[in-house]
Amino acid sequence: MPATKDRTSRKQAASRPSRPFTLWREVLAAYVAPALMAGIPGVVTEQQDLAVAACTSIAGTSAVVAFLVGTWLRHGGQPRRWTATMPRLALTAALVIIAAGTAALLGWFTAQWLPAHTAIPTTAWLERLRIDLPVSAALATTIVTLRWRSATASAT
Repeated sequence: MPATKDRTSRKQAASRPSRPFTLWREVLAAYVAPALMAGIPGVVTEQQDLAVAACTSIAGTSAVVAFLVGTWLRHGGQPRRWTATMPRLALTAALVIIAAGTAALLGWFTAQWLPAHTAIPTTAWLERLRIDLPVSAALATTIVTLRWRSATASAT
């Protein structure tokens, strides 16, 4: 019996409403996904510092950034006109640059300035923040912005 293609499945999937943007769900996913994706390799390869960073600086940064960006995008349930009309990739790129730049400055401040001006010693986990914070911020911002735009586009 020959296999037949279901030609209506694409049309049905396109007409199906997407899941609404729910901030707590996005924040939870922004924490759990990086914690698992970085934590499991840390445990398997017995890199304790990676396993700890996965649940703290990597996943924590993702959750905080997802909350801040999602809250800003929602703007009390009324999106700003320019965020809803700006091209999706341009909006995402602008927000990623802002979030990753801010996180990179925070990572630099924590790794460089704090040990130089306080009694906190320079440690390997402080140096990790220079990479962990901006990468986590960029990924969380990208995912939340794209999810928000797809939810607002389907709602209109």
